[in-house]
Amino acid sequence: MPSTKIEQILKTLPVKPGVYLHKNAQGKVIYVGKAVNLKSRVRSYFHKSAQDNAKTRRLVDEIADIEFIVATSELEALLLENTLIKKYQPRFNVRLKDDKRYPYIKVHWHEPFPKVTTTRRLQNDGARYYGPYTAAWAAYQTLDLVRKIFPYLTCNRVITGNDPRACLYYHIGRCAAPCIGAVNQAEYRAIIDGLCDFLGGNTEPVVAEMRRQMDEAAEALDFEKAATLRDQIKAIDQVVEKQKVVNAASVDEDVIAFARADDDACVQVFFIRGGKLVGRDYFVLENTADEAEDEIMGSFLKQFYDQSATIPPRILLPNDIDEMMIIRDWLKSKRGADVTLKVPRRGKQKELLKMAADNATETLTHLRAQWASDESKQTEGLTELQQALDLPEAPVRIECFDISTLQGTNTVGSMVVFAKGTPRKSDYRRFKIKTVVGQDDFASMQEMLRRRFARLKDGGYHNPLDKVEKPKAEDAWSILPNLIIIDGGKGQLNAALEVLDEFELRDAIPIVGLAKREEEIFLPGQSQPVILPRKSQALFLVQRVRDEAHRFGVTYHRNLRGKSAVKSSLDDVEGIGPKRRRALLAKFGSLEAIRQASLEELAAVPGMNRRAAEELKAQL
Repeated sequence: MPSTKIEQILKTLPVKPGVYLHKNAQGKVIYVGKAVNLKSRVRSYFHKSAQDNAKTRRLVDEIADIEFIVATSELEALLLENTLIKKYQPRFNVRLKDDKRYPYIKVHWHEPFPKVTTTRRLQNDGARYYGPYTAAWAAYQTLDLVRKIFPYLTCNRVITGNDPRACLYYHIGRCAAPCIGAVNQAEYRAIIDGLCDFLGGNTEPVVAEMRRQMDEAAEALDFEKAATLRDQIKAIDQVVEKQKVVNAASVDEDVIAFARADDDACVQVFFIRGGKLVGRDYFVLENTADEAEDEIMGSFLKQFYDQSATIPPRILLPNDIDEMMIIRDWLKSKRGADVTLKVPRRGKQKELLKMAADNATETLTHLRAQWASDESKQTEGLTELQQALDLPEAPVRIECFDISTLQGTNTVGSMVVFAKGTPRKSDYRRFKIKTVVGQDDFASMQEMLRRRFARLKDGGYHNPLDKVEKPKAEDAWSILPNLIIIDGGKGQLNAALEVLDEFELRDAIPIVGLAKREEEIFLPGQSQPVILPRKSQALFLVQRVRDEAHRFGVTYHRNLRGKSAVKSSLDDVEGIGPKRRRALLAKFGSLEAIRQASLEELAAVPGMNRRAAEELKAQL
């Protein structure tokens, strides 16, 4: 039976479309849903018939409060539901696992001379986006190919056509060099337009136009240009050969199917452009247990196309969904043209759907085997480490600390966190050492630990077993680790123990030192180190943790050192103050680029003049 508070809320719900938020006793949003009729939909959770579903039963048991937001239409409610699910990541909603952002190729079409870059964030900024690509290397590989065919800009120069010289990319055929007027704006945009056609899968017109230009060049006896076009056409043909023709009609469509096993679900998407299968991707969904297939598919469509750069005119689905009409209207509003959601019953489209479903099944089988193997190894490593170090419990949360310095400059500390044997990068922290003069690793380690434990004290202590899912960033400091690893031998360990004593934490947190040379683990009060077996999962785990701390710290140290080098070099130049230094770095990006710039380019920087540019050029 619902509580008195819930009963009162149910009585006051409006008979209007909107979004509702179920909250638990701690006030956390655990489910977001939308409804055409808020009153009837929210009340249905508490009907006796709803208790037949195990997931609904668990949800209702946790509901302590309900909020609702009235919308003017079902479409507005869908948009608001998407926004709130992304904001709160509710535990009971079906969600794309890890909310991974895939790389896209971005053509800055809104600029006079469009650049081409990669990005993981889609924006409504007038640019054209192509993808998603399943991995960054795939996007870079594609760009590497198309740049040979469509030489595009990557620099941040202001294009006037009057620059005295072009960069190296022009000389190796990777840039059309509008900066020196090698092509005008119309010619350059025509190159980028061909690039967009190519990325969109429409290769035939591109190849036909290139063949025409090749023939014209040959007739004009411009054999060098003709040979270049010939090689570009050959490169395109090699790419097109890899794209399987799956539809004789030159259609654009996405084919979506999914597979389920126990509580896991995997969606496979085939991207068909111009009748060719140009790519495919898979997505893992969370919280699909006890959910109907149409609910899973509806949740996926809303989350996937909310982030997708392109929406095709037709989407093939394995089954009908309750929200078919409203999702279609939403997709139409995003695309700016009609979108058809179709469940094929026969023919070529049905075969495509089956192929996608078979791939989803194979992918899920592979992923489940991989997850089982990885989880088994991680559990084995944690158990072995607990036994080897005589820990009171398995180290489900490990924090590792490392100091990075070079000749006493830019000393930094790094803290990395492993939860259940895997990196939790959201909890990583960097420390710029502030109070230690010169190179003193022991004192630097102590400063870092004092700052870390002070934050722990401020936030109160939490058991890591209660926080292994996804702590908020502000809560991460207050989680008590099961094990602290200090990168170093007895000296570093003893320095760390002094700080633990200051905070009265020596008995609360197990701590060890890891010496790099022989992978020796030093424990407090023990003269002899612990040597883990060479092939043990415990040793592999400890090495991964230590290497990650070192990588994280060294990366930060290099960044600081690079900034210091640029700053000091420019500071030594007479007449270059903070404002000019910032303007130069904003314009050129690096010390090397400043060094390579011409006097005219340096003098044109805001705040600079000819005399300052000459002095800078002479010094660098």
